[in-house]
Amino acid sequence: MKYHILYNPAAGCGKGKEESQFLDALYDGEICRRDIREIKDYAEFLSPLGENDTIILCGGDGTINRFVNATDGIEIKCEILYYAIGTGNDFLRDIGKTTECNPFSIKKYINDLPTVEINGKTYRFLNNVGFGIDGYCCEVGDKLKKTSDKPVNYTSIAIKGLLFHYKPTAATVTIDGEQFRYEKVWIAPTMKGRYYGGGMMPTPAQDRTDPSGYLSLMIMHGSGKLKTLMVFPSLFKGEHIKHSDMVAIHTGQEISVTFDRPAAVQIDGETILGVTSYRACAKMPMTVIQ
Repeated sequence: MKYHILYNPAAGCGKGKEESQFLDALYDGEICRRDIREIKDYAEFLSPLGENDTIILCGGDGTINRFVNATDGIEIKCEILYYAIGTGNDFLRDIGKTTECNPFSIKKYINDLPTVEINGKTYRFLNNVGFGIDGYCCEVGDKLKKTSDKPVNYTSIAIKGLLFHYKPTAATVTIDGEQFRYEKVWIAPTMKGRYYGGGMMPTPAQDRTDPSGYLSLMIMHGSGKLKTLMVFPSLFKGEHIKHSDMVAIHTGQEISVTFDRPAAVQIDGETILGVTSYRACAKMPMTVIQ
């Protein structure tokens, strides 16, 4: 058996390679360790791998996102395990596991992921695509990472954004062809799982394993800075949904969100700047005919 450990050196506050070395004691077999960022041609990398090979992804949600987008459309014959060494770990939280778990198979979670189209380009996403202050937080966080090795406190960025920097905008939302209009939109994430942003739960009823593959959109809208700031902490327990005057949740197979001005969008924590709209589509599992 050969184990291909693909690690993200930036994960775990820059300790990705070091953390991945703990796996050496778990497996009897040949171990090949590689920086995931150095793989340029995944078709070439994966073609010789078969049933006697195992890939172990070492990193966080962004590492899985990088892998599933880079391998989209490529047949993967070997097993794929995941060893969580990230800081947010929303995927791990959503499926009821912790960073104390040994590597586990994620093939069933990544086979039928939803897609999002932004500026004519299509991406797969593991947890969510976020428009609003969450995109703003990722934008600011990216800037901080360039100047410091310290962990980014996204909650602090969000609170400061709510109070001083981020300006809400109107948005048009389309759910499976039905259109809605919202004013003063603060957050508009479309969710595959329940969690994002290091533990926030915008759509508590979302189920990534539901056979329909549906997605959920949460809109926080219509309120001023102070009330939004007061309700914001309840996102971590999913209790914000009690505020029906300022929180709306939609579910569907195809979800489009259009803002009235350009803003940052994040896909599993990866930022795209200057976006005015996105269109997310559920990936329906294939029906097997007996």
